[in-house]
Amino acid sequence: MSIPANFRRVLETGDPDFPEKRPNPRMVVLYGPHLKNCLHAYTIDAMSEIEASINVLPRGSAQRKTASRLILGKSLELEVDRDGRIVLPKERRAQIGLGAEATMVAMGEYFEIWDAATYAAEEAAELEAFLAGQPEDFDPLTLLDGAGGA
Repeated sequence: MSIPANFRRVLETGDPDFPEKRPNPRMVVLYGPHLKNCLHAYTIDAMSEIEASINVLPRGSAQRKTASRLILGKSLELEVDRDGRIVLPKERRAQIGLGAEATMVAMGEYFEIWDAATYAAEEAAELEAFLAGQPEDFDPLTLLDGAGGA
């Protein structure tokens, strides 16, 4: 599957070994059971931050064990080839029902990988449910109020 160029630039800047030690950037795909319809893709740096957060949890604690298994144990490092593509293993494609077309959605510190039809249906349902509780003149920029936005 082809990674959009703007996502590739983020992956490149988020891989400390690119390009000095590696000719292609890497990424980490999270595929745990809590992700039913999509996969999460992180830069190497972002995943290192997540791992560091797990490592500060008390050794032997249930929280550390669960976080390690659900995050570190359910992640896969992939390399983006020189043409900007990755190969998702068959099991990961099957997990999200990935057909012929994928959709990648920017989510801030990571991006999601979806089957295009599944994403379209999920997004439409979520948007409809959200907008049902909003005034007719709702402006999505108001979501940023109080968070340093306009």
